[in-house]
Amino acid sequence: MEEVLLISRFMTRTLILLSLWFMWVPLGVVCSTGNASASSNSSSASSSLKPNVLNIGALFTFNSVIGRATKPALQTAIDDVNSDPNILNGIELKLFLHDTNCSGFAGIEEVLQLMKSDIVVVIGPQSSGIAHVISHVVNELHVPLLSFGATDPTLSSLQYPFFLRTTHSDYFQMYAIADLVHYFGWREVIAIFVDDDYGRSGISVLGDALAKKRGKISYKAAFSPGDPKSKINDLLVEVNLMESRVYVVHVNPDTGLDIFSVAKAFNMMDGGYVWIATDWLPSYLDSMEAVDPNTMNILQGVVALRHYTPDSNLKRSFMSTWNNLKYKESAGPAGFNSYAFYAYDSVWLAAHALDDFLNEGGNLSFSNDPSLHDARSSMLHLSSLRVFNGGQQLLQTLLRMNFTGLSGQIQFNQDKHLVHPAYDVLNVVGTGTRRIGYWSNYSHFSIVPPESLYTKPANISTGSQHLYSVIWPGETTAIPRGWVFPNNGQPLRIAVPNRVGYKEFVSKDNSPQGVRGYCFDVFEAAINLLPYAVPRTYMLFGDGKRNPSYNELVTQVAQNKYDAAVGDITIVMNRTKIVDFTQPYMESGLLVVAPVKEAKSNPWAFLKPFTREMWFVTAAFFLLVGAVVWILEHRINHEFRGPPSQQLITILWFSFSTMFFSHRENTVSTLGRLVLIIWLFVVLIINSSYTASLTSILTVQQLTSGIQGIDSLISSSEPIGIQDGSFALNYLVDELNIAESRIVKLKNPEAYLRALDLGPKRGGVAAIVDELPYIELFLSNTNCMYKTVGQEFTKSGWGFAFQRDSPLAVDLSTAILQLSENGDLQKIHDKWLTHSECSMQINQVDENKLSLSSFWGLFLICGIACLLALIVFCYRVLTQYRRYSPEDEEEEVEEIEPSRSSRRSIRSTSFKNIIDFVDRKEIEIREMLKRKNSNDSKQQTNHNSDGQASSPA
Repeated sequence: MEEVLLISRFMTRTLILLSLWFMWVPLGVVCSTGNASASSNSSSASSSLKPNVLNIGALFTFNSVIGRATKPALQTAIDDVNSDPNILNGIELKLFLHDTNCSGFAGIEEVLQLMKSDIVVVIGPQSSGIAHVISHVVNELHVPLLSFGATDPTLSSLQYPFFLRTTHSDYFQMYAIADLVHYFGWREVIAIFVDDDYGRSGISVLGDALAKKRGKISYKAAFSPGDPKSKINDLLVEVNLMESRVYVVHVNPDTGLDIFSVAKAFNMMDGGYVWIATDWLPSYLDSMEAVDPNTMNILQGVVALRHYTPDSNLKRSFMSTWNNLKYKESAGPAGFNSYAFYAYDSVWLAAHALDDFLNEGGNLSFSNDPSLHDARSSMLHLSSLRVFNGGQQLLQTLLRMNFTGLSGQIQFNQDKHLVHPAYDVLNVVGTGTRRIGYWSNYSHFSIVPPESLYTKPANISTGSQHLYSVIWPGETTAIPRGWVFPNNGQPLRIAVPNRVGYKEFVSKDNSPQGVRGYCFDVFEAAINLLPYAVPRTYMLFGDGKRNPSYNELVTQVAQNKYDAAVGDITIVMNRTKIVDFTQPYMESGLLVVAPVKEAKSNPWAFLKPFTREMWFVTAAFFLLVGAVVWILEHRINHEFRGPPSQQLITILWFSFSTMFFSHRENTVSTLGRLVLIIWLFVVLIINSSYTASLTSILTVQQLTSGIQGIDSLISSSEPIGIQDGSFALNYLVDELNIAESRIVKLKNPEAYLRALDLGPKRGGVAAIVDELPYIELFLSNTNCMYKTVGQEFTKSGWGFAFQRDSPLAVDLSTAILQLSENGDLQKIHDKWLTHSECSMQINQVDENKLSLSSFWGLFLICGIACLLALIVFCYRVLTQYRRYSPEDEEEEVEEIEPSRSSRRSIRSTSFKNIIDFVDRKEIEIREMLKRKNSNDSKQQTNHNSDGQASSPA
């Protein structure tokens, strides 16, 4: 098994060198990353002694937009590190530069040459394609690879453990573009990209990011890096015929400008177009030696992203010395772009990591890999490549580094990405670019620098997203619509149901459009409000002999047989899963229509105004108030005194006579008058309500039906009529579990009348279930012979159906709202749908009954008044009784009766005395209390006289 693995690994390395195309194909064998055992101690350097020089290599294309910026930055960083006494303790960093010349094969050759120099860290490359290939080499030799320009998101996978990106992955840039598309309300884009690892992987992530925002890439326009300009011409001609006008350009900075020059020639940089470029465009513009008017002219209105680097003293100091760097080919600002920051920081990252690595006693030795040996007569010299024994430890040291560089904070998260990815959002205007905001993975769009938001809670809600205004192609600040009708000469195919009944809504016509009706007029009025022309043709759906199936109509729109459907199409759940609907232009819902007849007069109609509970509570309160007034008046009012039978009659008479305000007894006490006046107010309200309700019941014509609503239809077994083609069939059968054998399909209003007239016993139907607009039109022509029973048991509306993600559905929804607000929608309704004054619904007597819930507040007030009056009355009586105590009678009872029964007699006598006391007149109680007070005064006077006579003289 080990022999097979060694042979496989050797063949893999050989194919890397001999096959140019291998750079595009993933390896079939996963290479081992474990340390190879040393063949002999003579091939290993001692790690106990620190070397004087550490070799690091750099691989990139020198003559490129990124290479011209990174080469002087790398050399300057090496000088700065070597001149800093606080790092590496005098050990010199030696940089080996190798030019990959934009070639994967050259990259393989150069990295193999580089590795013969015992390199401990490799910096580069800038190309994602080359990074894929040489990552296999550094994985085998355990040398960390720090890339400042390879932004392909797939390089972050576990397949490349020694690859470490010192710039931001295109994963974040593509999510920033998806947020930008969503921010301006677009839903489809066309991706124009270079067909290599860099382009394909980035656009793949963009598609995933847009899908999370309910957007998509409608077309992927790819071209090879070496394609001539004629190929780009053909590509832009093709995309210009498509619907979307939002283009995302993800190409290399060295050749990407050709796309915009061709687009300018095709007038694709005018109004209505949207061009979004990734960071390649700002890199190119920043590196220009001087502003080229011709170049800026073809880029007007483009929106681009640039890597964001926070402002700092270190950055300003580097920028001030850039113009005069000794390693630059020419003086001045030419050649600079943001990749210079990342290249400079890559050197310092390697230096800091090597410093910590050596201080921790890291192993700087190299050893031979037995799996790398030359075949017989081979000229590859693979045996000269040695494995860095401390590579794994150095990689872990790199991952835990944390310092501030030119590009900001250099620190890696658990996914090996730099923390705080952010971009400038730029707008090309005039002779330069203007920053319209920032995007960060933390807070998305903002107009303040991202670092100022890191200390605050993350907020990516829609309301927190802000950008400054954009000047779009065509020098307009109005946000482009982002789409047009495809420029291929085909008008919009609109299906219209060919109805048999209810032709007021939509029907066939001999006009040029071929259709007419309410729905058609609403659609035309909405189309006319759009700020652009909509070429369209109407196509009838159905044979004209029966109403078509609306489910089938919607399905054919979803299957691209039609672009849209216009008519009385109900918005229901199963249809919204396959098409997009506009804003409803008419409310709808299912109702039950049934025959009605005039209700016969009822001899007990006078009981109908109140519910049973209301009658019981009212009667109880009549008796309660009568009893309370009797208690309050009994002691002081002779009209409430007499034999028990007379007093009971008085209570009943007084109670119910207050209903008519005809009580003849006068109330004397203050408490009695208070209770009575509140009760009379309650009686007044009850009488008025009863009179009004009874008048309505006796004077309004009452209509009844054997069907009370959908519930009674479900419980019965009688046939039910529905409109042919309506969604009501599926609803009744699937949702309400009504047997399909009970359903009778009816074509038109005339069939409705015949079926209802016949009734269920003569082959007709008991009721009809249909939508509200049809019912209104039907009832207006029946002379009030039929009515709706019950309430609407579904709520929905009518809308126009379009294919999924059609931008026209959104614009028409806005137009329909505008029609509703300016009153035009109602005018169209009145033109086609006029109704008689006949009421639709039968009078529900039970619903008009007055219940206790309408009066419980009055009863509560009256009850509280009675309770408070009784409490005050009892308090007064008990106070008087305490002053009046028949002590003499109690003493006589104590002398005669035995002591055991004395307490019971006293208790019984006391209760009887209390009852007698309460039953006495108030005037008698007052006289008795007055006499008692007089006797007590005399006894006190006599006692004082006896005391003075017995005292000594």
